[in-house]
Amino acid sequence: MALIALLLGSDDGDPLFLQLKEAGPSVLEAYVGKSRYQNHAHRVVAGQRLMQAASDIFLGWIRGSGAAHRDFYWRQLRDMKGSFTTENARPAGLALYAGVCGWTLARGHARSGDRIAIAAYLGKSDRVDLAIADFAEAYADQVERDFEVVQRAIKAGRIEAETGV
Repeated sequence: MALIALLLGSDDGDPLFLQLKEAGPSVLEAYVGKSRYQNHAHRVVAGQRLMQAASDIFLGWIRGSGAAHRDFYWRQLRDMKGSFTTENARPAGLALYAGVCGWTLARGHARSGDRIAIAAYLGKSDRVDLAIADFAEAYADQVERDFEVVQRAIKAGRIEAETGV
């Protein structure tokens, strides 16, 4: 469930939109047990604050009143995310974009763990780096094989596909 709320800033021309979302139990609870947070929305907010370099100053949570005790979190609604059209990208630009995405993801995950324990676990060798690179290459090869299977199925008329914008 998502809801948009409008608050006014200093005047009628200064709107502030907040997005409210319901937070349910984590899908991981069945496997790893309940979260340490009593409130599901608090868990979501804590996770976002942990992963994001600078989180939304309006990010918050609440437990609804009544018999249902539903948990909600809110954040500022703004679509200021950048985007990149990969379809027409040159290989060098796509490689740069992938590198930035990878760095950003790695940074977010690095913020969520004990860096000293992780560094000690990984050690000084390039064994993990090589294993990740091997996995990435094998995964890319599998994606290419899957793409070829889909292309053949389209040409044979076994599946319908629409191309273009």
